[in-house]
Amino acid sequence: MALFPRPILINGATHGADQFRLLVRDLARDAEGITRGTDLKVTQRSTPGAGVTVGDGSAVIKGRVSAFQGHYSACNTGAFDVDIASTGGSGRSDMLILRVEDPQYEGVVNPATGNVAYFQIISNVSSSATAIPDGRTGIPLARIDIPASTSTITNAMIVDLRQIANPRRDRSQFIHSPASLSTAINNNNSSYSYFSTEAGWNVPVPAWASKAIITIDVAQIRYSVAAFFGLLRATFGASLSLQAVTLDDNQTAVRRATMFVSDTLTIPDAYRGTSQLLRPQAAGASGNTGTVQVDGSATFRYDVEFIEAPR
Repeated sequence: MALFPRPILINGATHGADQFRLLVRDLARDAEGITRGTDLKVTQRSTPGAGVTVGDGSAVIKGRVSAFQGHYSACNTGAFDVDIASTGGSGRSDMLILRVEDPQYEGVVNPATGNVAYFQIISNVSSSATAIPDGRTGIPLARIDIPASTSTITNAMIVDLRQIANPRRDRSQFIHSPASLSTAINNNNSSYSYFSTEAGWNVPVPAWASKAIITIDVAQIRYSVAAFFGLLRATFGASLSLQAVTLDDNQTAVRRATMFVSDTLTIPDAYRGTSQLLRPQAAGASGNTGTVQVDGSATFRYDVEFIEAPR
C-alpha cells in the first residue's frame, strides 16, 4: 500500500473510504467497542418474547480481513428488536453481535441497497464464549443462554459482553492535615465513628462513572493509653463504604503509625452527576482498651479514580 498523497482533509482533493476508515482507526487508538457505557445495551423486550432489544448508541468496529482495512463507525438510534429462535429439548447459547460486511473485503452486499452494518445472531456458541468464535468483522454485544424448551427471553438469560473502546477515566487527589486533635475513639463494640476534626472530602462524581477505585492513606495516625485493636474504613456518600482494614497496635505509649484503606466501588445511578462525601471512620473491636485519633501531625491523602464501564 502506497502513501496516501492527499492527507485528510485537503480542499479540492478526493479521499477514498479506506482512508477514512484508517482515520477512524487512528482516532479510536486502534481500539474497538461501544463508545459510552450505556451504548447498545441488550435487554429483554418491553413485553418479553422471542427475542431481545438493542438500545441506541454507537461503536467502532475493527476490520479483520486486511491489516489496513481500518475501523468502521456504526450507530443505532432508538430500540431495535432482534429475533431469537426458541430451543427444543436442550438449552442453547446464542451470541448477538454488531456485524459489518464490507463488500470491498467480503460478502456481496450492495451498500446502495443493502445493510452493511447489522445485528446478527451466531447460534449455538459455547456457554462460556465472550468473543466472536470466528474471524468475521464485528463486536459482541451479548450472549443469550437459553434453557431447554424456551421461547421467551428474559434479562436473566442475557450476559453482557460489551466493551468500551476507550473508557473514560478521571483521577484526583486531595492531601491535607487536620487542624487539631480529634476526639478519641476508644470503644470496643466495633461501632464506627468519624474522626471529629477530619471532615472528609466532597468528591464530584462524573455522570459517566461506573466504578471508583478509592484509596485513603493516613500518615501518622495517633494511638494512646493502651494497645489499640480495631478497624479503619471510609464511607462514600450515604450508601457505600470501603472495605475495612485491621488496626492492631500492641503498645501502650503515645505512638504513630501509617495506615491505608482501599476498595473498588460500583457507583449507583443516584451518585452520578453529584458530589458525595468521602470520610474515614475507625472503630475499636472486642477487647480494645486503647484510643485512636488524628491531629495536626497526621496527613491524609485521598486518591479517587473513576472508571467508565458498560452498564
